[in-house]
Amino acid sequence: MNIIPEIKTTRHLQVSSLLILCIIVLGTVGYMVLEGWGFMDALYMTVITIASVGFSEVHPLDLTGRIFTIVLVLLGVGLSAYVAGAVIQFMVEGRIRIILGRRRLDKKIDRSKNHYIICGYGRIGRVLCESIRSKFPNLVVIDSNPEHIPMMEADGIVYISADATDEAVLRRAGIERAKGLVAALGTDTDNVFLVLTAHQLNPELNIIARAGRDSAKAKLKAAGANYVESPYEMGAATMAQRILRPTVTSFMDLAFTHRRSHIQMEEIPVSNSSAMVNLTLKDSGIRQKYNLIVIAIKEAQSGSMVFNPSFEAIIRSGDTLIAVGEVVNLQKLERDLNPKAVTGP
Repeated sequence: MNIIPEIKTTRHLQVSSLLILCIIVLGTVGYMVLEGWGFMDALYMTVITIASVGFSEVHPLDLTGRIFTIVLVLLGVGLSAYVAGAVIQFMVEGRIRIILGRRRLDKKIDRSKNHYIICGYGRIGRVLCESIRSKFPNLVVIDSNPEHIPMMEADGIVYISADATDEAVLRRAGIERAKGLVAALGTDTDNVFLVLTAHQLNPELNIIARAGRDSAKAKLKAAGANYVESPYEMGAATMAQRILRPTVTSFMDLAFTHRRSHIQMEEIPVSNSSAMVNLTLKDSGIRQKYNLIVIAIKEAQSGSMVFNPSFEAIIRSGDTLIAVGEVVNLQKLERDLNPKAVTGP
């Protein structure tokens, strides 16, 4: 949402309010000096004059006081109307911006297909969105906390501010057209109910759920989650690996964290439209042309994972290649292995 007009309108309102305050101060001081009135009498006379309410004078005015009152009326009444217009403009334009912004988001959601729905934009949900947006830019976030709205707008997130466990909200997020859903709500109970509802609406949906306790894992699996992850266990395991295998974990940081290096590990599905189908790794030229290392192949037929495949291993349609190398070269290989897929920049 464009915040420049909002800044200008807010500044306009602030300046107008400051001017009307200056007029009140000027009128109060003027009556005190010219007529010798007390502070409250002078302030009262100034306010009723500017407001044009038609009350009688506090005290009789001499010629100088009447001339001053005429000037005060001309200045005050005009400025009061100006301030009232600024207030109305601020309220109306702000409401219009909210409505138009919401309509733009709804249109994006209506056009979304094969997208991921992220339920919860807390600490985990926000980091998750930041990490996968380069690969899956068409994300839809559902979060019921109104305090997260400014954060989602600042991050450029397509969002729905509502209860993610509500069936109508999930349909509004396009769950029937979605590729996957991440349940990252605050409690295990909410996540179990969310997974159960999402699985019923779209049984083919790939669902990843967050579990806070071990006892919730089985419930989430039974509700329909394909994968269940515990951030606490993952964090503890990572800390242990840094103690036991510091060099390995440093390499994994390079391979999986975009912000730290241009080296990455990627899984790339092989489309039947690829020119590399039925070629061996040796004949594909992946090592020579892309300067990449294929560390494993997940075979489509058997579902098994072949680690450190030989140069005679055949690339077949439906297989998934796991390769390590520079991000730019991985993107080039992905375009050749899966030409019809939409890849990241």
